[in-house]
Amino acid sequence: MSTAILTGPPAPGSSLDGDLRSLGFDVRIASGAEEAGALLAAVPAGERVALVDPRFVGHLHALRLTLTDPRFPAAAAPGALTAQREARPALARALEEVSTTAGATGSGTLTDAHGLTDSLAEALDADGVAVHRPQLGTLVATVPTDAEARHEARAAVAAVDDEAVRLRSAVKAHDGFFTTFFISPYSRYIARWCARRGLTPNQVTTASLLTALIAAGCAATGVRGGYIAAGVLLIVSFVLDCTDGQLARYALKYSTMGAWLDATFDRAKEYAFYAGLALGAARDGDDVWALALGAMVLMTCRHVVDFSFNEANHDATANTSPTAALSSKLDSVGWTVWARRMIILPIGERWAMIAVLTAATSPRIVFWALIIGCAFGACYTTAGRVLRSLTRKARRTDRAAQALADLADSGPLAGIAGRIFGRAGLRMLPGFVAAFIATGALLAAVLGRPFGGQGAVVGAAIYVIFAGAAVARPLKGALDWLVPPLFRAAEYTTVLVLAARSDSPQAVPAAFGLVAAVAYHHYDTVYRIRGGTGAPPAWLVRVTGGHEGRTLLVTVLAALLADRGDDFTLALTALAVAVALVVLVESVRFWVSSGAPAVHDEGETA
Repeated sequence: MSTAILTGPPAPGSSLDGDLRSLGFDVRIASGAEEAGALLAAVPAGERVALVDPRFVGHLHALRLTLTDPRFPAAAAPGALTAQREARPALARALEEVSTTAGATGSGTLTDAHGLTDSLAEALDADGVAVHRPQLGTLVATVPTDAEARHEARAAVAAVDDEAVRLRSAVKAHDGFFTTFFISPYSRYIARWCARRGLTPNQVTTASLLTALIAAGCAATGVRGGYIAAGVLLIVSFVLDCTDGQLARYALKYSTMGAWLDATFDRAKEYAFYAGLALGAARDGDDVWALALGAMVLMTCRHVVDFSFNEANHDATANTSPTAALSSKLDSVGWTVWARRMIILPIGERWAMIAVLTAATSPRIVFWALIIGCAFGACYTTAGRVLRSLTRKARRTDRAAQALADLADSGPLAGIAGRIFGRAGLRMLPGFVAAFIATGALLAAVLGRPFGGQGAVVGAAIYVIFAGAAVARPLKGALDWLVPPLFRAAEYTTVLVLAARSDSPQAVPAAFGLVAAVAYHHYDTVYRIRGGTGAPPAWLVRVTGGHEGRTLLVTVLAALLADRGDDFTLALTALAVAVALVVLVESVRFWVSSGAPAVHDEGETA
């Protein structure tokens, strides 16, 4: 139970007491500064506390947005202020300071014209506590000081349906065409239905995952009826996927567990469906595991491009570019907005395409359409971002450089190589140039040499050297955001090519599992950084070897087990299980801990 302290008795006819109780607050009334401080001190330290001006007039949803959002330690709107555990000490100091000032001036009350809550919010800001002030839009939140102002405020409240506003705000402001026009018009009502029955976003997220896994199982049957059921269930899973976020925004139910589930389940669902399609095709005698793995590699690398570019530029200073200005101008022209969102094949359009093609065609066609469409989208977005980076004048911060280094996932071998060969002059290479050389040398060796040859091992050794040189100095160059995606492309493609060239038919499915485990680790790193908690612990990167360590290990295994394809498959499987266990255990430990961010992913539409 949270506690709300009214700084005086409510005005006659006011519903404020009932509104606060409907939001889950235990309401108490203070008659003066001393009593308000005593009530605040009596509230258990771990609970949320709110102070509300008894003259407050506004929408219930305005109070909800201000007083119940769990993501912010402190929040305020005209006439209302809340503080969670971490902001409670600052609130106590602010209340004492404001009350002392009021006593010194002889006002004797807590409801002066300026308002206690406004004074407290200013004091919290001055004390270094970030006070969140929600964007209320057409919602009303005000403290009228006379009867006429109160009458006008109540008329303004009556003129706006806050439930309609609440429903609209449950939907992302920027989403894909398919999601906006074919899912959100009704999924928001499903979210409200869930909220009124006490369902949580985590339950809906789990239902979405289970639905997608059932869809993958239907696809694995390899029969037309199974493919049709899989396509239908995939769309249902996507509707639930949209609903969970809308429910979180509608009910303001954000949680650390929800952040983890929402951040990882989208990829788990999609990649599990790829595996189901590959299993179904195998039942029909068509081996498409290499295409399934290729689609996963392409999708993951594309996401890393998005993440790296955004991390490199979101807090850059002097961040101007003619290309960015043109892009913003195009976004102001009606049809170009949707064309530009659809052309990159975001998650809504992508899942719709997969569902329709699964029901109507074959897994091979699904994967080729997916690879072609996503490759075009990846080239479009990457080319645009490269052009922006070359034309903009931006100075990247140390935080951005550290984020890119964390996304690179460089292990101990890269650290040693950077220290040794950095002194030989490789340190002078721009980060993206060294990463490009490393990736080119590795892929040329893997693609240009017979399976199991020593050339691939030599290429991997060169990769380690230049990968170390790439991160030997801060990644602040204009194109250094390309370093993480180049490393992802190098590692994943190496595993794919070596497995595909093995004489064991099960090598590629084993490689699919390995890349899935490593990709989970990389997505987990992304969402930790986006949540503001930094990268996974250094020991995890050391234990998993870093991208260069795993790549070198796989090439060595291919060379040692070239004539024993089944043993190579077994080695890939063992490596996949080991990586999956380590990263999953650490990920679960982090996301259920108190240090994880209580945010619901509002990220890219891809």
